[in-house]
Amino acid sequence: MTVLDLNCDVAEGFGAWRIADDDALLEVVSSANIACGFHAGDPATMRRACATAVAQGVAIGAHVGYRDLAGFGRRHLDLTPTELTDDVLYQLGALRAFAEAEGGRVGYVKPHGALYGAIGSDEAQAGAVVEAVRQFDDTLPVLGMPGSRWLALAAAAGLPAVHEAFLDRGYTPQGRLVSRRSPDALLSDPELVARRCVRLAEAGEIVAVDGTVLAVDARSVCVHSDTPGSLELARAARAALTGAGVTLRSFV
Repeated sequence: MTVLDLNCDVAEGFGAWRIADDDALLEVVSSANIACGFHAGDPATMRRACATAVAQGVAIGAHVGYRDLAGFGRRHLDLTPTELTDDVLYQLGALRAFAEAEGGRVGYVKPHGALYGAIGSDEAQAGAVVEAVRQFDDTLPVLGMPGSRWLALAAAAGLPAVHEAFLDRGYTPQGRLVSRRSPDALLSDPELVARRCVRLAEAGEIVAVDGTVLAVDARSVCVHSDTPGSLELARAARAALTGAGVTLRSFV
């Protein structure tokens, strides 16, 4: 029987600003990437997400990013490795405080936005994030794209490296994510997302925007909370996967 994790970004609000219905999403997914205050999230939002995740039996992941609230963490920052290590370690510590206060724990790390993209190929920044995780907990799993420098360096450092795929993002023929500036960047049709996740589970394939069939080995699949209709997409993915006999369970 196939086992997959369904993850989603949550706590990506700030003050009165809300991105999605976190409580509803946490009823659907098996892992929650909780924003840690740098690209989004504030103390009350982070704590509420941790409390709800614990109540729902959902794994808590640290969704660390660049210090860029105004740009939602989607603008690249040219930080030194030391600066980036310290910024990531700071975010991990903040989330651990709230997770443990609510009876949970930080179970894995998944970078966000521009940081996620940068550490796919940037050796220095990828190494800096790996170093932050290693200093925080050298047994902590990390989540990322297959073939990324981030996962390669994490595995070399002894961290469990987990591959993920995206249900709501377009892929290039090279297996990268299409730029968010492109009209092909987002998939917002629940039926299309449902078909994509079943094909991924059953055949290990994703179709790129030009029709190229990509082989993708993933233990976790992601829906972004800021994709239009994210809750419907997550529900469609869960229903399709369970209907195909897939067991939804976190990898931690």
